[in-house]
This record gives sequence, structure tokens and C-alpha cells, in this order.
Amino acid sequence: MKSILIIGMGKFGKLLGSKLLELGNEVMIVDKDEEIINELAPMYTNSYIGNCTNDGVLRSLGVKNFDICFVAIGDDFQSSLEITSQLKELGAKYVISKAERDIQAKFLLRNGADEIIYPERDVAIKLATRCNAHNIFDFIELTSEVGIFEIAVPNKWVKHTLAELNIRKKYRLNVLAIKKGSAINPIPEPGYAFVPEDHIVVMGNPNDVIKISGKKA
Repeated sequence: MKSILIIGMGKFGKLLGSKLLELGNEVMIVDKDEEIINELAPMYTNSYIGNCTNDGVLRSLGVKNFDICFVAIGDDFQSSLEITSQLKELGAKYVISKAERDIQAKFLLRNGADEIIYPERDVAIKLATRCNAHNIFDFIELTSEVGIFEIAVPNKWVKHTLAELNIRKKYRLNVLAIKKGSAINPIPEPGYAFVPEDHIVVMGNPNDVIKISGKKA
């Protein structure tokens, strides 16, 4: 369990907070909109109505006590920048700030952010990649050149073993796991033979994954 502070309870902040609570964390939320906080307060460990560009507001929150501080403001970049900077000056352990563009990320990092998130961009990339090919069920971008994908086993692989297919050499992909429904085999043996209902978790270049999963027309 971690102690989390979320500043900015727009759509992203609400989704983030809800999931963090579900995972068993202690979450404090802050927003300058009284109506939003009054609506959400019963669900959270603590809540506060205030404008965090005000140094006094941030000081009153005791930011040093949180494991992670999220700056989830999406419609006012100047405020996001000021709050990020003030959090680090006040001793925040780890600050994650939301950005919409690379230039924003650059300024946020210069002003103290430890990590940048691009919710809209990340969702767009994942959706575009998934919709560009058949049978891609999930996707995590590691870099622009490498990702982790959950795909349906290609028909031509069925009844063949990992050793026979020599996937790393022939397809330039690493098989990380095999899924059957909710069950996961994280270390498949070379002699494992694929069956039609298998899902495979592979790591590699998106273009190589699309080649074996089939690009949509």
C-alpha cells in the first residue's frame, strides 16, 4: 500500500484515483472545484478544496508524507508547471505530471517532475496499433521501436512447438508467456505445441508483430 496525492480531479484524475483505491492505496485528492470534491470526498482517505498554485495550500498538505504526488491538471499547463515545481521545492518524494505534448514534458522535467505521463497520446497509440492489425488484444509501448503485445496464436503456428518455429530467429520476437483464458504460463518449454485458443505475449517491434498477426484491410 502506498500513500498517494492527486492534484486535479478531472476525467483522468478520477479514473486514476478510482484505480489506485481499488488496488488498496491511501489516496488524498485535491481540486479547486468545491462541487467536484464534495462529490468524490466520501470515497477517499482525505480530500481538500484549494488552488495548489498557492504555496500555502501545498504546504498544508504535507507533501513529504506521500510516496507519489500526481499532478493531473490537463487544462492549465501554467498551473501544472507551477505546482510541479513547488512540490519538489517542498520535498515531495516522487512527482508524476501529466503532459499533452513533448514541449510540455520538457518544461515539466526541468521544473522537477520525476516522470511524465501522456494519457491521451498513450491511449491513441495503443488503439491505433491494436486496430491496425487482426488479433492484437493488448499492447504496452516500451519505446518507439519495441513493445509488448498480447496476440492470438497465428493459424500456421498451431500444432507446432516453440523449438520448431524458432520464433526469435525467424520472426524477431521473444515469447514471454502463453495465456489460456485467465491462466498464464510465464515460462513455456521449447517443446510446447500451440493450440488454437492460445494467446501469446510477445516482445518486439510493432511491424514484426503486425506481419504475423495480419494487417487489417
